[in-house]
Amino acid sequence: MSTNTTYRVAAVQAAPVFLDLEATVAKTIALIESAASNGAKLIAFPETWVPGYPWFIWLDSPLWGMQFLNRYHNNSLVIGSHQYQRIEQAAADNKIMVVLGFSEKDKGTLYMAQAIIDQMGKTLLTRRKLKPTHVERTLFGESDGSGLSIVETPLGKVGALNCWEHIQPLSKYAMFAQDEQIHIGAWPSFSIYKKHVHALSGEMNTAVSSVYALEGQCFFIGACALVSQEMIDMVCQTEEHKSLLETGGGYACIYGPDGKQLAKPLSPDEEGLLYADIDLSTITLAKAVADPAGHYSRPDVTCLLLDKTRRQPVIMKQDYCCDSEVYIEKESICEPSEKAPTAISIDKK
Repeated sequence: MSTNTTYRVAAVQAAPVFLDLEATVAKTIALIESAASNGAKLIAFPETWVPGYPWFIWLDSPLWGMQFLNRYHNNSLVIGSHQYQRIEQAAADNKIMVVLGFSEKDKGTLYMAQAIIDQMGKTLLTRRKLKPTHVERTLFGESDGSGLSIVETPLGKVGALNCWEHIQPLSKYAMFAQDEQIHIGAWPSFSIYKKHVHALSGEMNTAVSSVYALEGQCFFIGACALVSQEMIDMVCQTEEHKSLLETGGGYACIYGPDGKQLAKPLSPDEEGLLYADIDLSTITLAKAVADPAGHYSRPDVTCLLLDKTRRQPVIMKQDYCCDSEVYIEKESICEPSEKAPTAISIDKK
């Protein structure tokens, strides 16, 4: 696969149309068109951009937050739906790669998802946040190791993580070890508990972003949402709520493989697109200095076990052939293959 080594990227810093699927999809397409018209070949969107980050889960009890539950579910994005296909088509029409953050609705469960859609409008990868953070677990389900994956594209090897997945050392190392070149970090906004929890501040999390770029010797495109006044009016019903969540909180960023800032940040309350021109060839020099997953590693001392198996809650019985004490995957023995069947032995002793 031939790779474009120099091109422009864009990171979104904007507020979604909160809890409005159709309007947020329309805004998504407008931002895609704007980035493409300014020469960008890749655009990155924030965490749960569609239909917006559920700030209500941080403001009060889970019971109080249930008043928003139906609306949040109904406005979350289903992969393959008409709304999703509109975003794929926008990527194709504008010949731009789109890395979308969204609340994915799959039957009765929501996931904090990301999709990598190429310039032809084809979805190359969908992933889910491995472990939702803190109170996010009251609303979203977990994922598995299949989400820690890199895809090879004409723009290079692209990967993505959500928010505080970037402070998980082993998850980061799993990405680095797959030779990630372009990393999309999706952030929700740094507007919650600003006077109370320093770990949730924009300063700390942009520091995490720059360190990720340095550790992985990759380009880091960090998209970050804003909290709008409309969102405040919708979810903040008491003075205490208003003291916990503020407008703004945008800290979009773009860093090079040496951790250098490549784009001047917007102000935290400013909506727009952050642009940078990148050159993949600069990764070579960065890795020559230190490659923690390569020549700078010590696998004889520490190494990572990465299980990328996709887990399913139900395995249908007809998908398996049974012969006494050994179960063999039906697909492995019923279709021609050069490989031996996969067998799982069960010791009944």
